[in-house]
Amino acid sequence: MALFYKRSHLLDHVFIALAAALMALNYYIFILPNQFAPAGLSGINTMAQYLFNFSVGYLSLIENIPLALICFFRVDKQFAVKTATNVIVFSVLLLLFQNKVIDIERFIYHTNDGKSTLLAPVAAGTINGFITAISLKHGGSTGGMDYVAAMIHKQKPAYSMIHISFAINLIVATVSYFVYDFKIEPVILCIVYSYLTTRVGDYILKGGKEALKVEMITSHPEEITEHIVRELHHSSTILQAQGGYSHQGKTMLICVINKHQITKFTDIISQYPDTFACVSSVNETLGNFRRDVH
Repeated sequence: MALFYKRSHLLDHVFIALAAALMALNYYIFILPNQFAPAGLSGINTMAQYLFNFSVGYLSLIENIPLALICFFRVDKQFAVKTATNVIVFSVLLLLFQNKVIDIERFIYHTNDGKSTLLAPVAAGTINGFITAISLKHGGSTGGMDYVAAMIHKQKPAYSMIHISFAINLIVATVSYFVYDFKIEPVILCIVYSYLTTRVGDYILKGGKEALKVEMITSHPEEITEHIVRELHHSSTILQAQGGYSHQGKTMLICVINKHQITKFTDIISQYPDTFACVSSVNETLGNFRRDVH
């Protein structure tokens, strides 16, 4: 068990390091050449590089090393170490790119006619959402505000990390207006980047685990259950209920299905006119739930 535990953590560090390498490429190819600030502390670092020509790679190390040490002793050791892996790999590779030790100039995405203006944050935000999800899945993060958020959450569990991140991103977007020569475009690009990072990250983290819960009131519980098993490859739970108005006995079916199966499910219950169904979202399914791909 101890050997398996060590191997699993080693694999976590490998995946996080690969994600960090992709993040360094993302910054050098899409973000830095197109003059907009991404979210969080990285956005502040990007603006500092623009103003003072001091590399994001150095700034990332200077900020994250003390944050990692605080997080290591006060929050969670594994989280701190894994996030430090991300920060170190990202910073070192970015410095190698910027100093032309590794030459990837031909891949930089930027055009003088402005065609890259919107596409750069679209690509960067999408890629960073993937990077964020991979880092979180393996017990780490991308550092910066994630360290700060973890420490705040440790002290104040009731505080919403979403609200904290939103407030910081709003500050970064606002400041970018003044940093990038009083232009509104960098503000819009920051918002686009932040939105895509959040949406893509959330989709990867829980997209495959989301489902729909259906609660049905019907007079045909056996027929509908058989139909669901045959067509959707799921089953249902049968409960006895009572109508609040008529006080007559009713049968309730509860069924959890994949999101893409809602059309087939609608076709099924349309064959039973006296059936009423209520559908709600399920954020995550655990245990023996088949995610049918048909």
